[in-house]
Amino acid sequence: MDDVAFVPGDFAVPEGLTAARFRLEPLGPQHNAADYAAWTSSMEHIRGTPGFAGSRWPREMSAQENLGDLERHARDFAARRGFTYTVLSADDGDVIGCVYIYPAAGEAAGGALVESWVRADRAALDPVLYRAVSDWLERDWPFQSVEYAARG
Repeated sequence: MDDVAFVPGDFAVPEGLTAARFRLEPLGPQHNAADYAAWTSSMEHIRGTPGFAGSRWPREMSAQENLGDLERHARDFAARRGFTYTVLSADDGDVIGCVYIYPAAGEAAGGALVESWVRADRAALDPVLYRAVSDWLERDWPFQSVEYAARG
């Protein structure tokens, strides 16, 4: 990305989102084991999720490589270059998915590309997560446009 900020310097980045069946919090290294278990158990399901067709991820990798990815996402969050949130079950706090908010490629300043997935065993939550995140982005974020693959 060039010298255009992804979000304004005075924007207070949300610490998360709480819904009836899940909550979002910033993804970090502390989520490595549960995050790794979540996506590795659901690779085919994630590949079939709107927004992930043709993506280079998910792909086979070690838990150590996953930790490196989580550290990169945490650095991006701290530097305000991108915002990745883990999706935790409201029931037991287990990782059940992820939401990525990054600058949209080729967009003028102010555009975001958003992707999200849930574990295969929580597939029914995908449209619920999509609607909650879409509403949250519209209500609480400063983006002029959002690219987020619609759910049926």
